[in-house]
Amino acid sequence: MLITEACKSRASDIHIEPMANRIRVRYRIDGVCRERDNLPKRMQGSVVNRVKIMAGIDLAEKRLPTDGRIRMVVSGEDIDFRVSCLPGYHGESVVLRILRTESAKLGIGLLGFEEEDQERFNRLIKRPNGVFLVTGPTGSGKTTTLYAALNELNRPDRKIITAEDPVEYNFTGMNQVQVNDQIDLTFQRILRAMLRQAPNIILVGEIRDLEVAEVAVQAALTGHLVFSTLHTNDAPSAITRLIDMGVKPFLVASSIQAILGQRLVRVICEDCKEPDPSPDPRVLRTLGFTDEELSTATIYRGKGCASCSGTGYRGRLGIFELMEMTHTLADLAMRRAPVADIRREARASGMRSLLEDGRRKILRGVTTPADLVRIAQVSELME
Repeated sequence: MLITEACKSRASDIHIEPMANRIRVRYRIDGVCRERDNLPKRMQGSVVNRVKIMAGIDLAEKRLPTDGRIRMVVSGEDIDFRVSCLPGYHGESVVLRILRTESAKLGIGLLGFEEEDQERFNRLIKRPNGVFLVTGPTGSGKTTTLYAALNELNRPDRKIITAEDPVEYNFTGMNQVQVNDQIDLTFQRILRAMLRQAPNIILVGEIRDLEVAEVAVQAALTGHLVFSTLHTNDAPSAITRLIDMGVKPFLVASSIQAILGQRLVRVICEDCKEPDPSPDPRVLRTLGFTDEELSTATIYRGKGCASCSGTGYRGRLGIFELMEMTHTLADLAMRRAPVADIRREARASGMRSLLEDGRRKILRGVTTPADLVRIAQVSELME
């Protein structure tokens, strides 16, 4: 019942968390956790064990974190669940990540790009070699963006190999390899073996350390197109992050083609969308709106209705900053320039920041100022 209800309410995760005298159940819908239920404490063992049996996890192991997968048909749709159990003070906390195959097969046009950014993105992913990085915090839609790009490039005349931890979505026509640390099948080993398979395009799930970064860079310099993700706050800081990891600056400068920073904002529900009679002037000022922009613009909000469960939002879209490597940026990377200088030069060469992209989406009536403030970086707001 919990699983079916979560799928119907468009949740991305189910959290089952034991407390001192109850079990709290929360759903993450459009990136925000909502408390759904409190189960009696006596049901803790049976609920957790049932999930573990479904996911094929060893019931006897309660002291270490464990992982598993469940595959189910819910309302006629094939859905995968990635299950993670973590031992806590009051018992094991269980999270089920809901993976819908359809959501990964989004076209590039549905990600939320503005027109000119989409044209640049399409042009960049069709380059013959180089590294294309997508950066952002956990849950900012990096994997979905990369899969959309690979889906676009997935043709019979191209060989695509991916190294992922874990393989979240299965695609026809791609060779997907799952990392398995227990048998020492690491990103490094898969990457080295991949290059002997003569691929055109490589996807590395995540650049976590120097070894993976170096192999990815070498692959790009030997004529492969490499896609990967990196955990940084924005696009410009990805360059300094790679250099801090230990990748030589001249290799970063010559191999990186472009870096895409992204976040997800909630979309105003179409059924209850209405002009906001009194938007908070302090929030608008913080986001950098000028009086001139506000005099002609209409700010929208969601009133809250049955189809959005009273939240005023339904679904999410990306806001992006796409930084294309130029000669000047490559020169700054070679000189180990600070992030502020790289950002200034990227803006001068045509990069629109996350905040600017978010402002455009507010003026177009896609999202609200309050939601952009929720996910925007304070440092950006101060610029």
